[in-house]
Amino acid sequence: MVQTQPPSIPVIYQGQFGNYTINDSDRQSVIIYRTGLIIAALCFTLAAGLVLFQINNPGVLPALTPLYFCFWLGLGVSLFTIHIYLIQLHQLLQLFWLIGGIASVVFALVDPEPLALTIYHNPYSLFGVGFTFVALTGIYFKEAFCFNRMETKLLTPLVPILLLGFMADFWSVDAQKIFLAFWAIQFIIFAGRKIFQGIPGDIGDKSVFDYLKNQQLA
Repeated sequence: MVQTQPPSIPVIYQGQFGNYTINDSDRQSVIIYRTGLIIAALCFTLAAGLVLFQINNPGVLPALTPLYFCFWLGLGVSLFTIHIYLIQLHQLLQLFWLIGGIASVVFALVDPEPLALTIYHNPYSLFGVGFTFVALTGIYFKEAFCFNRMETKLLTPLVPILLLGFMADFWSVDAQKIFLAFWAIQFIIFAGRKIFQGIPGDIGDKSVFDYLKNQQLA
């Protein structure tokens, strides 16, 4: 005789505006969000390592372009599955990501040089490409605010400080390398820690999402 397992009883969470449950779709979105982050972090860290330790290798600069776009795609996956209460902020980060991607494609197609070299020789190209990193900083800020993570609390100011300083020609090459290495290390730590975090935390209070949605429809 075959015995069937009874369906598991969903856990009921007490939210700010009422009770809610977490379903498989919620869990899947968190897994996809974290997978995108891990892909982005791995691509960024690999690219940073190549710049820091293999920059004289002639194959490195061309290799940075596909690594960047893989990073960009991973970031996009995360931005479309992240749970953010304010829908306007969520959409703004997605818009920044899209602008950064379009600008990157344009520079990659117009300039025969590798994309990394184009940006390095033309710092003001970050007025377009840099929107990708504005979107990334938005994720850092959200994670720092919601989970008080030390690495994202450090990365939130570090990214604009590094990029704005680079545009202003403020940082020496050695300082840029130190910033880049620190960024890569903290990014991979952040992505790695997300693997072991409980899924409900990334979903947030679903009663707040429902409340805000109803407020918009009212």
